[in-house]
Amino acid sequence: MDFLTHWLAFTPIFALPLIAAALGLIINERAGLLNLGAEGIMLCGALVGVIAFIEFDNSPALGFIFAILAGTFLGFCFGFFVVVLRTNQVLTGITFVFLGIGLTGLIGVPWVNKAFSALDPIHIPFLTDIPVIGRFLFGQDIVVYVTFGLAILVWRFLYHTRIGLRLRAVGENPQAADAGGINVEGYRLLAATLGGAFIGLAGGYLSLVIAKIFVEEMTQGRGWIAVALVIFSRWRPWRAVLGGLLFGGIEALIPRLKATGYNIPQYFLEMAPYAVTLAVLIYAAVQMRSGQDAPRALGTPYVREDRK
Repeated sequence: MDFLTHWLAFTPIFALPLIAAALGLIINERAGLLNLGAEGIMLCGALVGVIAFIEFDNSPALGFIFAILAGTFLGFCFGFFVVVLRTNQVLTGITFVFLGIGLTGLIGVPWVNKAFSALDPIHIPFLTDIPVIGRFLFGQDIVVYVTFGLAILVWRFLYHTRIGLRLRAVGENPQAADAGGINVEGYRLLAATLGGAFIGLAGGYLSLVIAKIFVEEMTQGRGWIAVALVIFSRWRPWRAVLGGLLFGGIEALIPRLKATGYNIPQYFLEMAPYAVTLAVLIYAAVQMRSGQDAPRALGTPYVREDRK
């Protein structure tokens, strides 16, 4: 019973960076932008969050704000390159991955391996003490609840607002959207910027709450898992939440299994999240043979002069 209780309690914590990053990528891709740079943007958000936390009197709020601002800035930069300068989206995203790795390794040296405690879980009397599910539902930190609220807002933004409808139109048929008076470049740049903010939040949570320390390349492939999670979710926010909890549950299971003392090979446990990612991609490929759920203009640059 203790094993199940602790496993469920830590599942949302490990899931949150994946959910937040996936929400940002969904916003990007619904506008037709293929952003493969989530890994690098998450790393920068993680470092900037730690720097702000340490340098501003151990303030978790400022840590998260600066992590989000870092992601917002990098998301805008990505959008500027691929939308305004029309660089190749795939190569630009991969470049952002290596830029994030190199940049955090270069400027992050003074803040590497400095342990701290930034944010504690909420304790609600009686509710948190409910057996098994109490900590899972009522014993998380405030950012977990805020992020689940943001997932609802993203869903409503994309499907129940005029701006969201136009943004999705840009990702489906930018030529028709442009003919209807929609500023394709403006909406794509907006999507890139908003998506970057969510990815920065994911990085900040990873360093400030999960690891409580910054180390080089600490994302360990979570940005790529978020990319797979978007495909698994079929570009729908609520599915991204469920998929994030699935991946988070697998990641939270690894330290629990190690603590039991069972003789399970370490490398088998470490490869488990990526094996599941591969399985998810295969499942998505089988379920979406024609790619009908993906935005039709995903990854396709739009040049207004070429509109016929």
